[in-house]
Amino acid sequence: MTPEAIEALRRGAEAPALATHADLEGLAEDLSAAFATDPQFNWFMRDDAQRPAARLKLFRLLMGAIALNDGQVFRPATGGAAAVWIPSETLGPSPLMTELRALPTILAATGLGRFSRMTAMRAAMDHHHPMDRPHVYLWFLGVRPEAQGMGVGSRLLADGLARIDAVGLPSYLESTNAANVPLYRRYGYEVTQEYRPRADAPPIWAMWRDARRGG
Repeated sequence: MTPEAIEALRRGAEAPALATHADLEGLAEDLSAAFATDPQFNWFMRDDAQRPAARLKLFRLLMGAIALNDGQVFRPATGGAAAVWIPSETLGPSPLMTELRALPTILAATGLGRFSRMTAMRAAMDHHHPMDRPHVYLWFLGVRPEAQGMGVGSRLLADGLARIDAVGLPSYLESTNAANVPLYRRYGYEVTQEYRPRADAPPIWAMWRDARRGG
């Protein structure tokens, strides 16, 4: 990615567009690339040459079946990054874990040997998610590797939080990478819990940001 392209991406992240199903393929490609080295994904994803294709297919399912239907996805006009926000009232027990049509994609993502890791991760996330109060859930925030560390993610985050502050709602997220915790803290999130889906799993940081009406 050229310096000019990165600068365009940075500017686009300051005023991102609301994604639609027409953007599905680009969203899946960007988020699959963004999470290619994520510790939690690498723990539950299959560990062979089919991992990249399986991860892309999984993100295509997550975005097409849930994010674009139940939430709002914002991305720069040039693509390259995305933020997925879901209102808590649309959340419930993980539908993908009980939806038979999704099972082939999930099994392709994990392989038989790691399927139990994904179910453990989803059960742990559901258990720790604070569903006793309305909030907006930051499900994914991802930037393509070649543009990471350039302020794209922070700009997407600031834009989304401005929208949330305008309606006076708190926000919740899970960070699966320790390197991202300081970024979220700078924007007002605080760690409420640190947990592992299983003893052999990497940690997850549950983070909460109180409502700030009007910013």
